[in-house]
Amino acid sequence: MKVVIQEETTGCGLACVATLANRSYAEVKALANRIGIFAEDRRLYSDTHYVRRLLTEYRIRIAEQERPFTSWQTLPDKALLSIRYHVEQGRPFWHWVVFVRENGTSVVLDPAKYLSNHQRTDFDQMQPKWFIEIEDR
Repeated sequence: MKVVIQEETTGCGLACVATLANRSYAEVKALANRIGIFAEDRRLYSDTHYVRRLLTEYRIRIAEQERPFTSWQTLPDKALLSIRYHVEQGRPFWHWVVFVRENGTSVVLDPAKYLSNHQRTDFDQMQPKWFIEIEDR
């Protein structure tokens, strides 16, 4: 799976959708804008509704509920994770990343522009709060 890099500071959700849908950032952003979702909207990374709606637009099946993260070993083979979780003025915020396990090898695909390597295995540094399972198509 190819990592799509976020083009805006707040575009991690759009980039993760692009990664999972195998689309470009520009294409996902254009669709998002057409349906009223914008990277500047803080709800994109403080509410799961917007990312869920975009994934549904691309016919990507997802679990109905977020599940608490307990360990890397218990994650499904593909999931959308919330990392860098924090609360500002009573509102939760996080950074979206994609977790993938293939042939027994796990990796986190992180769209953050500042990273030199977007395929992360520094699992102890990420500390996810919860995840959304991505079901196979």
